[in-house]
Amino acid sequence: MSVQPSGSGEIPAATVRVARAAFPKGSLAIRVRDELGPLFTDEEFGDLFPARGRPAWSPGRLALVLVLQFVEGLTDRQAAEAVRARIDFKYALALELADPGFDFSVLSEFRDRLVEAEAGRRVLDGILAAARDRGLLKVAGRARTDSTHVRSAARELCWLEMVAETLRSALNTLAQAAPDWLTEIAEPDWFRHYATRAEDSRFPRAQAKREETGRRVGTDGMHLLAAVFSHRAPAGLRDLEQVQILRQMWVQHFRLVGGEVRRRDPKDRPPGATRLVTPYDPAARGSKKRNILWDGYKTHLTETCEPDTPNLITNVATTDATVPDSVMAGPIHTSLAARDCLPGEHWVDAGYPNAAQVAAAHRDHGVTLHGPLAADTNPQKHGPFRQDAFTLDWDRHQATCPNGVTSTQWHPRHSQTGLPVIRVRFNPADCRTCPDLRACTSSPKAERRELTLQPRDEYAVVQAARAEQQTDAWKDRYTIRAGVEGTISQGIQRCGLRRSRYRGLAKTSLQHQLTGAALNLARIDAHLTHTPRAPTRTSHFAALRPAEPTLGGAK
Repeated sequence: MSVQPSGSGEIPAATVRVARAAFPKGSLAIRVRDELGPLFTDEEFGDLFPARGRPAWSPGRLALVLVLQFVEGLTDRQAAEAVRARIDFKYALALELADPGFDFSVLSEFRDRLVEAEAGRRVLDGILAAARDRGLLKVAGRARTDSTHVRSAARELCWLEMVAETLRSALNTLAQAAPDWLTEIAEPDWFRHYATRAEDSRFPRAQAKREETGRRVGTDGMHLLAAVFSHRAPAGLRDLEQVQILRQMWVQHFRLVGGEVRRRDPKDRPPGATRLVTPYDPAARGSKKRNILWDGYKTHLTETCEPDTPNLITNVATTDATVPDSVMAGPIHTSLAARDCLPGEHWVDAGYPNAAQVAAAHRDHGVTLHGPLAADTNPQKHGPFRQDAFTLDWDRHQATCPNGVTSTQWHPRHSQTGLPVIRVRFNPADCRTCPDLRACTSSPKAERRELTLQPRDEYAVVQAARAEQQTDAWKDRYTIRAGVEGTISQGIQRCGLRRSRYRGLAKTSLQHQLTGAALNLARIDAHLTHTPRAPTRTSHFAALRPAEPTLGGAK
């Protein structure tokens, strides 16, 4: 399938005439086309198609259809029907009135091509490039980022459902690949237990019976794996995806003890970053944030936040659910820098910044990363012998305590989490005779004071940031970050951001890139029509809440 030329890109006169008559006040698709012009060209996606083959529908137009589909929350069938029947879509796509459009399956095929080439970001970048050309995008000022959880397209399963469905899925795959072989090795009870979905089964309520059912499923799975990996099994069965998932799931949840299959204890299972949660979405992972438990992914949205231009999403990053926010500032800045979208100030919540991230953002990209740093957990964080009361000589690798005693050891080490730190120790002979030893140390048996310092550049960053974050001026400026919560809400309500439409990290990431592009189009349209931004909603009862008294009392 090769690219079919899309013509000059000019909107046919008949389409213009009918669209103006049908939409005298315009519509989102019409206004965006008038303001931004053609958003995508076929050349931008030409590498997704072979040079020879059956002509394909214009990929530049297909990219715009995908964005409009997410703007209006349409299914593939509805989007294809809109191209065929709606005047404003034909106007935005520069189609003749009689153009029949395409079959809805073309959209799925085009998304697959975008996923294979990791080209989803091109769609978001096309919107940003057009906005930049029209002066609607300013990136050198401020930006803000926040993350939200995304549930997998596959239904969440309890443990019994998960292992039973994994075995059933493998049996169905083998029934297609080698039906005669499977008939020979299948136990008679397997047809009763695994012929229908696990959710249709009536699992016992008693804990002992449920454990017995789990052992039975585990034993059946072990027998199947032994048969698949035996030399008598047809070639290629062990390489089937669902068989590999079955093997991985059984390694993670079962073990053999004296020839019997037993369920692994929770401490004997792999960490969440590698543990499967469903056989139907192997990339999904389980995670927890405060009181929220979910299986799936996490997405990070970064947007501009300048008063005189629309707040446009400049970066979308999707990870599995177990990746913490604290490691994402670097990848986000690298992605923004590659597309010339780096801000001067980057405002985030408390989950993102730490000393290393703040220092790296300033050193590598010239970005000031603003966000509440974690509180000092040092036991001596108060009083005359707190850590910042010691004088540090970084060049001579020495620390001097408030009583004038100098340290004798200064060694680079690593913390329990693998981060570089500096261990500073004082001589026990100096500390034992000090009258302030008990006030200086946290342990009643300690014979000397020890300090754990971050590397020099990180230490300086943390001290300066913590001091700045105590000021009223910084707290007032930090209120700008709260606006990104509205962006996440808009993505959830308008584009279904909370749940993945597709299975797998790559396709979920594409969905989020299209969501970012769709929100940008909606915001550009709101800017063109002077639609005010929605205020924060406050219930009638919440509005009656009395004001909190000031520290100095009412004045």
